[in-house]
Order: sequence, then C-alpha cells, then structure tokens
Amino acid sequence: MGESVRSYRDLEVWKRAMDLAVTTYELTREFPREEQFGLTSQARRAATSIAANIAEGYGRATRPAYVSFLRIAQGSLKELETHILIAQRVGHCTSASTDALLSRTDELGRMLRDLIVRLTSPKRA
Repeated sequence: MGESVRSYRDLEVWKRAMDLAVTTYELTREFPREEQFGLTSQARRAATSIAANIAEGYGRATRPAYVSFLRIAQGSLKELETHILIAQRVGHCTSASTDALLSRTDELGRMLRDLIVRLTSPKRA
C-alpha cells in the first residue's frame, strides 16, 4: 500500500473491474447471435458499468458521492452475476467458465465492500 493513488487508474479495484469487463466480452462472444441484443448486451453493459462507476465516483468532489458510485458499481456487479447465471442455465456457457467468472466477481465484490468500509469509517488512515 506504499504506492500513492493519483488517479482512479491506480486503484486495484478499478483494474480488476476492467479485467472483469474484458473477460465478460470474451465469454459473451460465444453466445448465440440471437442474444446480441439480449443477454450479450446486458452482461456487457453491466460489466462495463462496474469500472465506469468506480472511475466516475473517484472523480466526484465529495467522499459521500464517491461511496454512492461504489454502491452503484456493487449493484452492477450483482446484475452481471445474474446475467451470467441465466446464460449458464439456458446453455450459453459452461459451468467451468461461469464458475471462473463468478469467482472473480466475488473477489471484486469483497474489494468494493472493503473500500466502502474504509471510506465510511470514522477513522480514515
């Protein structure tokens, strides 16, 4: 933690969210063409929204606004998880690819929660 954060691009949580978005794009390339405007689009929008909200919140002038955007990112993360689980249930992806992605969403969810706790705790180190 000795490194200073000068931009949202320095945040590990944002970097992981970007990686998750790329993985989501890769996974959804395998979805049937008829899902282009359905699950494919919805999963991709949710995945990109996570990183975008982390960045937008970082750029806000107040800590409460930043926390609010981090909470929106958490919601988008849960939305992505749901789209991926639906895709698995209807046979668009394997449980192996779904399990790997959900493991990453769990980790990112913990990181978001930890960041929110740090930002909202009375003692900020």
